[in-house]
Amino acid sequence: MAQPKRRHSHSRKNKRRAHDSLSVAGLSICPKCNEPKLPHRICGNCGYYQGKQIIKGSEI
Repeated sequence: MAQPKRRHSHSRKNKRRAHDSLSVAGLSICPKCNEPKLPHRICGNCGYYQGKQIIKGSEI
């Protein structure tokens, strides 16, 4: 198995890991109840999606 000849520096290691951080989920506002929700999902508060009631709000 191959072994590295030299140690990788901290900056080189951190450059490799630069894209590993988590990003915050983008939230949108429900037009019915003005609560934050994930985009393209049923609203957890009122149960509406694209202006139509899919489920009752208490079922969630």
